[in-house]
Amino acid sequence: MALNVLAFTFGIMGNIISFIVFLAPVPTFVRICKKKSTEGFQSLPYVSALFSAMLWIYYAMQKDGSGFLLITINSVGCFIETIYIVLFITYANKKARISTLKVLGLLNFLGFAAIILVGELLGSNREKVLGGICVGFSVCVFAAPLSIMRVVIRTKSVEFMPFSLSLFLTLSAITWLFYGLAVKDFYVALPNIMGAFLGAVQMILYIIYKYYKAPKTDDTEKPKTVSGHSIDMVKLASTPASGDLKAPPQTHGGDLEGQIEKEMANQIQT
Repeated sequence: MALNVLAFTFGIMGNIISFIVFLAPVPTFVRICKKKSTEGFQSLPYVSALFSAMLWIYYAMQKDGSGFLLITINSVGCFIETIYIVLFITYANKKARISTLKVLGLLNFLGFAAIILVGELLGSNREKVLGGICVGFSVCVFAAPLSIMRVVIRTKSVEFMPFSLSLFLTLSAITWLFYGLAVKDFYVALPNIMGAFLGAVQMILYIIYKYYKAPKTDDTEKPKTVSGHSIDMVKLASTPASGDLKAPPQTHGGDLEGQIEKEMANQIQT
């Protein structure tokens, strides 16, 4: 009974934190709607986040009721990510729109349909195979923030790595890690070990470079910028795989959320 209460508590906490993470791209889409243009933003993070949420729902449906809290948050995630994708397609130029529809069709329709077909043919091994697929995809999502850490170390600037983003992603990973341990679900717990670790490293880097003292330069020398680099987030994340996501403030006239989106999209594509 204590284990059930513990799992339920962590599951509810995970739902709340992951919901906040799912809402992080809202400032980006407010900007897109106002400008009626997607500018240089990428749709891949949202298409990937939708696919991840769909995977986790299908996996949780094999759990005979014990995956209810995974289904709830990922259902919400599917709804939110679908809105993002619809808005992106609405305001994207022809090239970006066609590219988005192609990826959406290949990954979220044909790819997911193939997974369901294979899953139905596996019988008793279905849960293990689906769990393995979810873990693999989640690990890829959690590995994406490595690019932002590389930028921070190279530039010695945390401008493109907001602390609030790192904090919520870390809390989400830790919460789902404990949920996975509480329900003894290896497939939920494993990817979130990596997510919690990378999130903690990001926060440590933030603390280190937030107070980094750059060497003095001549008054005529202009400070270097980080042009050409952008970072994306999350979701991923899906919830147990939530890597996307973001809750960045805007600074220096630039949309930090948008900067995060571009880098992670480039990381996933490569």
